[in-house]
Amino acid sequence: MLKDFYLAFSTVSFTLLGLWFIVVQTRHAEWRRFSVHRRRAYGVALHFSLPGLMGLLSLIDPASTTLWRISFAIVAGGGAIVLVLVRGPAPSWLGLAAHLAAVLLYALIAVVAIAPSVVTHLGISVRPLRIEAVLLTLLVFLGVNVAWLLLFDETSSSVRD
Repeated sequence: MLKDFYLAFSTVSFTLLGLWFIVVQTRHAEWRRFSVHRRRAYGVALHFSLPGLMGLLSLIDPASTTLWRISFAIVAGGGAIVLVLVRGPAPSWLGLAAHLAAVLLYALIAVVAIAPSVVTHLGISVRPLRIEAVLLTLLVFLGVNVAWLLLFDETSSSVRD
């Protein structure tokens, strides 16, 4: 098990979530008037909270593959669904690409958790839990980039509630 990785990873994820809350506070007066910005801010929070949650759940019983498979499948599947539901108009092609990449990463995490044998069928000799660690790392990295894009997005061009 990647106990040390998930311990550090969860800490980093929740630290980034806390920093994102500070950003949201500084832009709250602007963003609260526009539903698209509220949805995007929530999407960024998911980029940090859900991977952190998966990391914490994997630490409950590091020897249990059943626990990580069920928890990762539920959280990642839920993350993909919620990201699709909170989707608003993309500010740019880069925003759209980041959104689609996040949904794809959550879906891949869920697939590997539900059917870890898919990794060996693809000829990959790495353990499925290590694949999950890489996918989660990419998801958090993507979240940092989405947060950066949203931080500098103009609110005046958005559709008002």
